[in-house]
Amino acid sequence: MKSYEPGQGRKTAALRGSFMCGSLLYTMHEKYMRMALKQAHVAQTKDEVPVGAIIVKDGKVIARAHNLRERTQRALAHAEILVIDKACRKLNTWRLEGCVLYVTLEPCAMCAGASILARLDGVVYGAKDPKAGSMGSIINLAEISQYNHHPWVIEGILAEECGQILSDFFKLKREK
Repeated sequence: MKSYEPGQGRKTAALRGSFMCGSLLYTMHEKYMRMALKQAHVAQTKDEVPVGAIIVKDGKVIARAHNLRERTQRALAHAEILVIDKACRKLNTWRLEGCVLYVTLEPCAMCAGASILARLDGVVYGAKDPKAGSMGSIINLAEISQYNHHPWVIEGILAEECGQILSDFFKLKREK
């Protein structure tokens, strides 16, 4: 798991936001990523690429979404764009200060840009996207100093589970 924070470079943040649940230690990031994974499973049932996202503010989930590009035939219907829009409508502001985005796949350039422009405090993602990832894989837009906002980024939360749902989805597609 890697963490990127403006002004501090890349660092490990293994137990940031931890809490006790029964006798096992879980991180809040894992708790919220599991909620995003539920959204990815919903997308999968709709024959959408299984990417899910949630936005958390003050410890509460304020918005949930999943990919809907195929169903809507809209290029912008990525889980991140949809969840950012829902959160903006819920809070009645485009400034999502104090909010954190959890998404099962590393955001593309469009979604990374939307995260920056929406002023999200942070972005937590599961699986890396070596073909389109813009928060660490190809580029990290959050580290570009010329932007006026820089959300912190944590990668790799439940990466195996987040990657597996995508692998399984595309394997089934190829078999059909």
